[in-house]
Amino acid sequence: MSYLSKGIFFIALALAACRPLSAQGALGQLLQPAPAANSSKASTDSLGRGTPYGTVFGFLQAAQAGNYGIADQYLQMSAARRQSQGEGLAEKLKAVMDSAFPGSLKRVSTQPEGVPQEGVPADRQELGAMTSGDVEVELELVRVSDPNSGKVWLISSDTLTKIPELYDQVQARQVESRLPKWVVKHGFAGMPLWQWFALILLIPVAAAAAWLVLWILQIPMRWWAHRHGHTDLESRSVSGPAWLLVGTAIHRILAGYLAMPLLQRHYYEQVTAVAVIIGTNWILWRVVRWFLRRLRTRALARGNAGTGSLMLLGERLVKVFISVMAAFFILGVLGFNLTTALAGVGIGTLAIGFGAQQTIANLFGGVSVLGDEVIRVGDVCKFGDRTGTVEDIGLRSTRVRTEERTLLAIPNGTVATINVENLSRRDKILFKTVLGLHLDTPQQHLRFVLSEIWGVLSSHKKVESNTIRVRLTDLTSSALNIELVCYVMTRDFNEYAAVREELLLQIMTFVEDSGTSLASSQTLYLRSNPASEKAKAALKQIDDSGSAEKTKRTNDEPA
Repeated sequence: MSYLSKGIFFIALALAACRPLSAQGALGQLLQPAPAANSSKASTDSLGRGTPYGTVFGFLQAAQAGNYGIADQYLQMSAARRQSQGEGLAEKLKAVMDSAFPGSLKRVSTQPEGVPQEGVPADRQELGAMTSGDVEVELELVRVSDPNSGKVWLISSDTLTKIPELYDQVQARQVESRLPKWVVKHGFAGMPLWQWFALILLIPVAAAAAWLVLWILQIPMRWWAHRHGHTDLESRSVSGPAWLLVGTAIHRILAGYLAMPLLQRHYYEQVTAVAVIIGTNWILWRVVRWFLRRLRTRALARGNAGTGSLMLLGERLVKVFISVMAAFFILGVLGFNLTTALAGVGIGTLAIGFGAQQTIANLFGGVSVLGDEVIRVGDVCKFGDRTGTVEDIGLRSTRVRTEERTLLAIPNGTVATINVENLSRRDKILFKTVLGLHLDTPQQHLRFVLSEIWGVLSSHKKVESNTIRVRLTDLTSSALNIELVCYVMTRDFNEYAAVREELLLQIMTFVEDSGTSLASSQTLYLRSNPASEKAKAALKQIDDSGSAEKTKRTNDEPA
């Protein structure tokens, strides 16, 4: 039931954000699109009536807050009628729009001139029909000139004349008459409590229905996978986001029967649209990861380690791109002006490009290193004077586990410019050492040692015979130096160390058997010094004469 709990959690999280704000709410003002820049009059109206969307949105916010004295300013009527009937008519219009208007605020134009409609005058906008029973009224806006605010949009008087009749139909057909009065009378955030209860109760219903739909859809998918031998079908990787999408769609369908108020319905549609974007982004993320990892596995199976590492880096870049696009889609759904946002992103990108040159250099350095296939994850490499195993090649740096088991992070820009030795790419390992024999070694013994060393190296099965070199290279004041050079045919350093140890022990054995020995690094010679012996004799004579004089004085003294 873990997937069920996840589905309920995501839908509950989406609905928790569905709390509508009052007319003074900061987010409510942010969600209202800014008027177009080509109209200087649109921004002069303090009530935001410069666009059709601003008029409808502002009326709903004012009416929801109970400010019907402000709400009637969005209605086309004379000053005398507004004084006597304005507030009551605004309250009835709010109730009619909440119950009888099936449209969405997303379809209302945000342009000061509106959207041209066929058969409709340029100064009018038809938003849709409000229907209840056999009464139908067209919700229409008209553009008029206001002496203080210039051109503004108002709800037309033709619509207002039929509102009382439509209001009576709505009141007669309301489901609230069959519910307890306390859940109808009391409300929260502009919506009755019974609708909140119904909205919350629909969450487990939608989650269970989504689970059932996905379970049914998996039956033919598993049958197809079993028939075609696709045992690695990873449907579970997308089941979570698919559950979120299906559950959100089912919840939205069922919530349509609740007849939520228009403004709350607008917020609910925005939140569910955000949930759909998140779910779609989630699925796309999983699909990209699955696809690129399959490509990486195939590349590694063919021995293209560099391509596999590039796939790993490409996966991260694609995920970042998908997340950024999802963020822009969410901002668009919430009503933000994407033109301004994109312009800001362009300027920000330019500023980041100047301020983060080293970071960008590291990014391209990583791509260069991976493209050249110089190193790959798991290789033992030498970076300058440090040696270690490559654990990860990221967007900014390459992480290396050193021989001291410390984690070394090297910027990719540095990796692309320094000398890098890949020790794991060696096809064989060089064995090179210098033996120093004692200076007293006779020439006959020396030739014997050279011959025996050659024989030991050439007879070993791990030593490449055509690269063996054993030569007397130098006669120094402390030793006779013999250089040994050959290649051990292995890539494993531990195996190379064992072969080297075996060879050196054999060489030490026959060097000792030949009657000679290895020279020490330092020899200390001691000998006697004649001058020093004379000085010691003189000191002894002085001591002896002094002792005799002291004895004589003692004997001469009277008793």
